[in-house]
Order: sequence, then structure tokens, then C-alpha cells
Amino acid sequence: MSLFDDDFYSTKVSRRAIRNHKRSDADFPYRSGGGSKWSTIRIIFLSSFISAVGATLLFGWLYGGDRAVTANLPAWSGDPSERTIMATAKVKPAVVSIINEQLFSLGLGGKRLEDGDESKGILKEAGAGSGVIIEKRDGKAIIVTNYHVVADAHKVKAAISNGEVREAKIIGMDQITDLAVLEIDGKGVDVVAEIGDSSKLRDAEFVVAIGNPLGMGESTTLGIVSVIREIIPVSLNQNGVMDWEQEVIRVDAAINEGNSGGPLIDLNGKVVGINSMKIADFGVESIGYAIPINNAMPVIESLLEKGYVSRPYLGVYTLDLAQYWEQRELEDFLSGKEDGEDSASEEDGSDGGAEDSGKLKLPDEVLSGVIVLEAVGPSKEAGLQFNDVIVQLDGRPIGSTRELRKYLYQHKKIGEDIEVSFYRDGDLNKVKIKLGESGKDE
Repeated sequence: MSLFDDDFYSTKVSRRAIRNHKRSDADFPYRSGGGSKWSTIRIIFLSSFISAVGATLLFGWLYGGDRAVTANLPAWSGDPSERTIMATAKVKPAVVSIINEQLFSLGLGGKRLEDGDESKGILKEAGAGSGVIIEKRDGKAIIVTNYHVVADAHKVKAAISNGEVREAKIIGMDQITDLAVLEIDGKGVDVVAEIGDSSKLRDAEFVVAIGNPLGMGESTTLGIVSVIREIIPVSLNQNGVMDWEQEVIRVDAAINEGNSGGPLIDLNGKVVGINSMKIADFGVESIGYAIPINNAMPVIESLLEKGYVSRPYLGVYTLDLAQYWEQRELEDFLSGKEDGEDSASEEDGSDGGAEDSGKLKLPDEVLSGVIVLEAVGPSKEAGLQFNDVIVQLDGRPIGSTRELRKYLYQHKKIGEDIEVSFYRDGDLNKVKIKLGESGKDE
């Protein structure tokens, strides 16, 4: 007896319904009589097949296109390590070790000689790093590395992939971006690295760092992109004063001393960065940085063309006002002077000599700015002097050398006028300066 009034739920089935049911079975072979077990198996098989095809197509869409595998690499094999192996093999022949040789005085513990010929000292290896060959031209192989890898070198050598060591010539260096370009004899150099596109990097994408860590020979480390674009403060003169900011890619691949200048590559074997630095601090692990290749290439091209990077040039050697106050406080502390207490020379009416010559006269509300230690070029011609304190550029507050550089390089062009507001002997002054062009030594 039916619990429901409609035929759909009825336990009583009419003969007509049975006939219709048999006719439909005849029209649909997967439901034909006597084959109920085969029907289930076939449906399961068909569903599994469709799912597998769909997963393959989806994976190909996510990792395919121009980022899947280059023409030089085999098709995706399903093993993640295969892409790492093939990408590394593609670039490794273009990776070189860089040897920085400097001149030292003879004898044990000899000091590095700033100037002088080799007859006055001995050449010693002062540092080692890495580099990558990015092109060949006019019989020469062009190498990109870091500025700090070849800085202060008397001679530079490059060890290519077959172990041969060749003399290298420095084409150009740029301390601001920490990049340098070298050239060596290109004979026997058959592989150059392919340049990628760092703007296409994604968070957690696998990357490989290749280099010469600690002078131990060529090595490869695998990691992921932790941060695509990070801005970090740097000290150009390694004196603890953060006077510039660098845009970098943060990776967790191990980058140690000697890795500097080597390539950071994606799994297509393309260079997406130049390994530059790491955070070396207690409790810090696997935080390394690379210069994005999209930022590096314009600098590299300028170094190849001119030997330096052309930038707007103001012509001032500076000290941050905040650093000046810190030094004064330290001096007062070491001398036992209380806050606000004047020196004996000031109390007895003497001129104070050289000590007072460096004392600034500023309104109490001026707490940040840039002190001019020396004015040269455009600034000297405009009348800037020692101990002038720059506080504004084009009406924009400037509190540090880092801010001064950023404004010049990001907002001004060579030959443009810039309005400089500065304090001299407690009075606010303004002057317009026509920006020059930075040369090789500026």
C-alpha cells in the first residue's frame, strides 16, 4: 500500500510504465538488462577518465603558457625535481666565479695598499663572488656581478665553467644599485644565460640560486619567493648609516658570502634576479635578497654604453642632522658634560678653536635635515657652503641623505633646476641650482 498519493512514490507500477521502462533500456545500452554490474563499472571508469583529463588540462593552464617549459626543456614529467635539474643545467655553464685581487704590503699581516704598483706589494685574493654571462659581443663574454664583489680590486679574474681562470676587465660599476659589468675573452664560451621577466614572479614560486658560496666552488640552492617586492635600507659605505633604499626580491634559498653576483633563476632556466645579500643576524635563517632583473637591465645597459649610470647630480657631500646630534650627545657623555652645559672655552669667552667651528646654529624646531660637509660642482657654483643644513628640496621636507637621493633620482632630471632651502647661521635661505650629470666618479 502506498504511503503517498502520487504515482512517483507508489509501490504499485502499471504495465504501461514497465513497457516504457524496457523501451528506454533498449535505447540506452548502459542500462540494458542483465548488465547492471557492467553499467556501474563503466560509469566509474568514464568518470575517472574525465576527471583525469580535466585535472591535466587545469594543471597545464595553471603552469602552462610561456611559463611552463621552454623549447630547450623536456615536457613536464610530473616530477618537480626534474624542472629544477633541467633549469639549473641550462644556466650553470654561464655561471662564473669572480676573484677580487688586491695589493697588500709585503710581510705577514701586510696592510692593503690604496695606491701603488705591484712592485711595492703583493697581490692577494681579497674576496670571491659569482657572476653570470649574459651575452657575447665582439669576441668578448659579458659578465654581470655585484659592485661589492669587485670594489677596490687591483685585478679581477673569472673562473669559467671548465675551470679555466681568465683576466677580467671592469667595464663599469654602480654602487647605488650594487651592480657591475665585466668582460673576458669569449673564446670557448658557448652558453649565455637567458634573461627572464621578474615582474611575472609570484609568491611561493620556486627559484634557484647558483653561485660560489664561501669560495667552496659552484653550488645550487632551491627555495621559494617569499616577497616579490621589498624595499630595504642599505648603507652604501658600510658605515652603519642607511643612506639608500634598494628594491629587492626576498627568497628563502640559501645565499651566502660568495653567492653574491650569481643568478637567481626560475624553473624555466631564465635569470630573474642577481643575488645580492642576506640578513646575517643571530636567530635569522634563510632570508636572502636578489636584485630584480627588470631593475638591473637598464643599469647594465648604461654601464655597457658609458661605464657608469647617468643620474641628476647636486654636488654635496653630506651628513644627516640626526647623526650629528647623536655624535654630540656621545661626546658630551664621554666628557661628562651635562645637558645644556657649555664648554670651558665658551664660558671664558675664548673663540673655542676648531671645536666650535663645527657647531651648528639652528632654530630649536629644526630637528632633521642634511648637513653639507663639502659643496662641489653645481652646489659650489650656487654658493652652498660647509655646515649649511638642507631642509627642503622644491618645498618638500628632506630629513636625511636617503631622502635627498630618492628625490633627486626619482623626481628630477639632468639639467633641471631645483630649489634648495637651507639654514646658514640660523637663517633660512633659498637658492636655485641647475642639476648636473653624475660622472664615473660621483
